[in-house]
Parts: sequence; structure tokens; C-alpha cells
Amino acid sequence: MYEQVEVDLGIPSKPSSSTVEQNTVETPKVYLEVMAREVEPNEYSIATHRPRTQIHKQEDQTYHERKKHIDIKFHFIRETIDEGKVSVQKINTRDNPADMFKKSLSVNLIHRDSPLSPFYNPSITPYELLQNAFHQSFSRASSFRKNSIKSIQSTVNPTGRAFLMKISVGTPPVDILATVDTGSDLTWIKCEPCVHCFQQTGTPIFNPKNSSTYFIVDCENLYCQDLAPITCKDDICNYELGYSDKSYSRGELAIETFSFTSTSGENVAIPLTFFGCGHDNAGNFPTGVVGLGRGDISIVNQMNDDIKGKFSYCLIPFDASKTNDKLTSHINFGDSAVVSGPGVVSTHMTRKESQKSFYYLFLESISIGDKNLPFKSTKIFPPGQANIIIDSGTTLTLVPSDFYLNLEEAVVASISATRVNDPSGTFKVCYASDIGTINAPRIVAHFTNADVELSPENSFIQFGPGVICLAIVPSDDLFIFGNLAQLNYLIGYDLVANQVSFLPTDCSQH
Repeated sequence: MYEQVEVDLGIPSKPSSSTVEQNTVETPKVYLEVMAREVEPNEYSIATHRPRTQIHKQEDQTYHERKKHIDIKFHFIRETIDEGKVSVQKINTRDNPADMFKKSLSVNLIHRDSPLSPFYNPSITPYELLQNAFHQSFSRASSFRKNSIKSIQSTVNPTGRAFLMKISVGTPPVDILATVDTGSDLTWIKCEPCVHCFQQTGTPIFNPKNSSTYFIVDCENLYCQDLAPITCKDDICNYELGYSDKSYSRGELAIETFSFTSTSGENVAIPLTFFGCGHDNAGNFPTGVVGLGRGDISIVNQMNDDIKGKFSYCLIPFDASKTNDKLTSHINFGDSAVVSGPGVVSTHMTRKESQKSFYYLFLESISIGDKNLPFKSTKIFPPGQANIIIDSGTTLTLVPSDFYLNLEEAVVASISATRVNDPSGTFKVCYASDIGTINAPRIVAHFTNADVELSPENSFIQFGPGVICLAIVPSDDLFIFGNLAQLNYLIGYDLVANQVSFLPTDCSQH
């Protein structure tokens, strides 16, 4: 019905919890009416359905202070209601996608290397995957450090042990499995026409021309300006994401309807989602990324009014889906993401202005058995502040090299097993084991007000036939609490309370 045009839709640049009326005009059809009138006045008529409270706000002519924040063009919505051009009717909350987050949303997460993944390659051995994960962890940390200086966003290298989430994009919807990443802000997918596109398995490439709810974002939009550096051509906001392995994604910032399939079977639609439509992509990436970082443009912040700043996930062990192909990890949003009950520990979460994407925690020390090692290093500056990132896209836990020397000494002193060299030369502390486990000491990460015990499953990994290696490694880039250390923990993020919570959980049963 509508021709795709590049105009200023007048969409609020960023969601604001203090501006009630911005929530009353989020329906894409209403914005289409605004756009259509700007192009050809009085040519279009749309019927839309709204909750009763929003109908009242649209019909209410009473002035109050908060209305001063709304562009004058949005008064057009009330005018069209008065003129009878738009039919506004009540819709039951159970049938309204915009109200779905008032219920709960839990979505499956598929390990990239599990048999459930379209990227599964049975010819690659578990040890080759681990070696890839090792190098990816260092590449990611280095990329984070460089990009924090250049203000360029980065994301996961999918050769590592990443988790995939199914999203549906556009109208009609196109299903895509994208990498979930708490270290990235911008959600992006591959789009047609694709100048350079690596092979995509299992799902089609999204074609915006086939969607009735796709719109390009202009360069004046504040989200566009947050993506610096950007390129403007014909007032279209073009993004470019660069990575340490020379991979990249380039395209246009756009708005589209995103839908999520809940584990309950319900489809939850999120209209007017800002994302990157990548037309030029190269390197080691899957179909795209779901950005769950702390930046303004991340999915978490775009959905903030609905999910109240809360999400959580529970990651199953890497090999669990190989023994039971029906097992998946889960991610939760909104009320269902609250982590509570006996055994929960919570620690303060910090956002650094120079690295807005990351979830920073303060790690006070790590204990190996009875020996407590203060988390201090000449590489941590300034001391006494948040010093480690919790990240879903990095496999290993990375600590400062000078701190690692003390950690290694304590670990080696507490284990009586036969020490062996890692065949690949990547891990520093490895032991012989015919049964895949060793008698490891109790290892605890002591965050502020939260002691997180790392089981042997969280701290050691089988890296070759009969070889077990310590999965905490030295690094001189950013320091990261990786996803291996997070397995079988229900981990909740609360961006309102600024805290991360940990609850020991059998994630296969969660």
C-alpha cells in the first residue's frame, strides 16, 4: 500500500520514560499516516487498534506539562481521529503485541556449535572449536580495547563459543538466527542487496524491499549520531563496524518491526526498532548480532519501558546439547528476568563513559582453596574502581598477566595431578586426565557483596584427549569474566538498580 520513501518520519529520536505521549504514538501505522500526509496530504486512511488507556490519551485535549516535549506534527494524530480518518478501537491486552512485555518473555538460546545450530559442523573436533574460542577471546579483548579509544563499536567473532537467538524481522517476518552479545550495542543483520556477503546457512538474507514496515533513518537522528563515526549520503545514516580480525559490516541505520518467539509459543512484536541493515559484510560472522550492551541503541535500552531494564540468561554447558539435542539455554526479559530466592548474590554494576557498551563489575579477589589473591595489577587503572567486564560473547576469563602469575602458582600448588603441556601451546596450566576431570581446588570470584563459586566445569576445560586446562588466562587488554565461568548460573541484569545477580542453577532444567 505504501511506497518506500526516505523522509523524516518525525519519530522520537530516543525513548524517554518521562514523556508519556511518546508511548501513545508508537504504532507503525500511525507513523505511516504521518509520513503519508507529508508526502501526499489526505491520500491515506488507516484503522488501528489501541489499548483503552492510550485511546483516552489520544482523545484527551487537556494540556499538561509533558506535552511540550512532543513535536507539533504529532497533534495530527488527534486531528485525524476527530476527522474520522483513523478508527481507534480497544484491543484486549492478550491480543496486543505492544503489551506482551506486561506478561513475560523467555526465548531459547542455541549454542552456535550445537547440532541445533545451522552453523554446526560435525567435521570440526571439539578441540579445534576450543582453540578457536581461545584465540577469539584474545581477539575480542583486544578489539574492545582499541574500539574504546576509537569509539567504534565491536562485537563477537563467531568462531568462538557464541549463543544464537531467533528473531523475526519485518512485515511479513523473516526468521534470522543472530548472535547474542552483551558486549555490543547495535543490532545488525545482513540485508539485500548485499555487495559482499559471506555464505549464510539456514536462513534467508533479509530484503527490506519486501517489508512494509522498513524505514531508513536520517542523519539528524540522535541514535545515528551515537554511532560515530558515520557517513551521511543523501541524508541517510550509514554505519560501519570494524573488527580486529579485519571483519566488518557496513550498511544503513533503519527502523523495523522485530518479533521474538517466546518459549510459551507467543510471538512478541516490537515495532520501531532501530537496527543496522548490512549491505556490505565480510569476515567470520553469522547472520547478524543482537546487541544487549549498555549503549542507548542496544535492544535492551530500546525495550527499556517494556522490560523495566531487566534481562537474564541461563547458559547450559557446551556439551549438554550434544547428549540431548532438545536442550537449549534461555534468555528472559522483563518481569520473568528477576533473579531471586535462596542463594542469590548481587553486585554493583558500573557504566564507564569511555566504554558505554560494557557491563563493568568490581572484582575484589579470587580465592584458590584457602588462599585469597587480591585482584590487583599495574594494568588496572585507576585502582579501586570497576575492573572487569562480564560478557556473554567471550569464552575464557581474562585477567591481568601479573595477577595471573600469582593465580597460576596457587592453582599448581593445590593440584596433585600430573602436569602436561597443551599440545597447541595456547593454555599455560594443563593436566593429564583419563576421565575428563581432575580434583580441582575450590575457586571463588569475590565481587563486591557477591561470592561466585567456580566449579571445575566453570574453571577447567577439556582441551584434548586426556588433557584438562585452566580456563582462566592472562591478558594485557581488557579483563573479562567469560561465558564458561557463567555456565549453570542464572544471571540477571538490572539496569535500573545497576546490579548483576547470580544464582547457581541447573540451566538444563530452567
